[in-house]
Amino acid sequence: MNINDFKEDFGKAIEFYKTDISGLRTGRATSAMVENVVVEAYGVKQPLKAVASINILDPKTLMLDPWDKSVLTNLEKAIREANLGMNPVNDGRGIRLSLPELTVERRQELIKILRERTEQARISIRKIREDIKNMILVEEEDKNIAEDEKFRLMEELDKAVKDYNEDIKEIANKKEEEISTV
Repeated sequence: MNINDFKEDFGKAIEFYKTDISGLRTGRATSAMVENVVVEAYGVKQPLKAVASINILDPKTLMLDPWDKSVLTNLEKAIREANLGMNPVNDGRGIRLSLPELTVERRQELIKILRERTEQARISIRKIREDIKNMILVEEEDKNIAEDEKFRLMEELDKAVKDYNEDIKEIANKKEEEISTV
C-alpha cells in the first residue's frame, strides 16, 4: 500500500473545487460564469456551452452566439432564470451580457459562498483521508502490514492531507483576492 496510489482521488477533489469556484464572479468576464447555465433547446436541457459559443468582448462584456438562432429566446430566458445579476440583451443574432459593478455587499456575499465551498472541499479531503485510514487499519488487522508500517503510512497520509489542504487554502485566498479587487 502506498499513499501515492490515492493521489488521483485527492486530485479529483481539488479539480472539482477549482471548477466549482470558477463560476464565482470576480468583476472580470469569464466564460465559466455562464457555460454551465442550463438551457432548454430541442426539448432537452443542456449546458449553455453545448448550444452557443461564449466570447469575451472586453473585461466587462460577454457575447453568447448560438449556433442555431432558433434557441436565442430560450438562451435569453435561461440567463434571466439563472439569476446571475446580468441583464441579457438580445440583438437578434446573439446575446450580450454586461457585468454590472460588484457592490460591497455582493462581494461579501461571494466571499461567503467561496468560504462555504472551500469548507466543502476540505470535507471531501477529510472523507478521502478517512477511507484511506480505514484501509490501512484493515491491512494491519489482516496482518498484511506491520504496526510500524501502519504508523509510517498514517504519517505519510497526514502529510499529504496537510499539503492538499494548503493547496485549497492558496486557491481560496487567490479567488478571494480576485473577488475583493475593485
